[in-house]
Amino acid sequence: MTAPLRYDDAWLRAILKDVKTIAMVGASTNEMRPSYFAMLYLQKKGFTVWPVNPRAVGETILGEKVYGTLDALPVRPDMVDIFRRSAEVAPIVDDAIRLGIPVIWMQLGVRDDAAAAKAEAAGHRVVMDRCPKIEYGRLFGEIGWLGVNRGVVSAKRSSARQLGRHPHGR
Repeated sequence: MTAPLRYDDAWLRAILKDVKTIAMVGASTNEMRPSYFAMLYLQKKGFTVWPVNPRAVGETILGEKVYGTLDALPVRPDMVDIFRRSAEVAPIVDDAIRLGIPVIWMQLGVRDDAAAAKAEAAGHRVVMDRCPKIEYGRLFGEIGWLGVNRGVVSAKRSSARQLGRHPHGR
């Protein structure tokens, strides 16, 4: 069993205060994907977020051009936010180390201890199994950190309700 990760709140808060630009590897054009919600939230908090997704190169996500790799970005970001499976993390971390990206952040459920140790040994700050959107909301007292009040209103009803049935059989 892998040891639980513990990060000091002051340390996480300092990272989120220092970072101004973020490369989001695994950003999605699908509005219902967690990476889309996270990108929208971080943009609204004043971060510049560049989406990185080799399958969507040339498209735009939330007004930002999608890049295929970290190398393709116009400038070096302050942080890479990794929305990929743990098994896909090592080469992304290697690129971040080579490019001198100071902060490497792996999303909820994403963890690669060997890649993290390599990055930390090279002087990078590393966070694993956390979401910067959630941590920002938690550490800076935001009410909308869970996606509440994200500016999207839906009038869609569940199919059971559209047919006049209550979804729980009542």
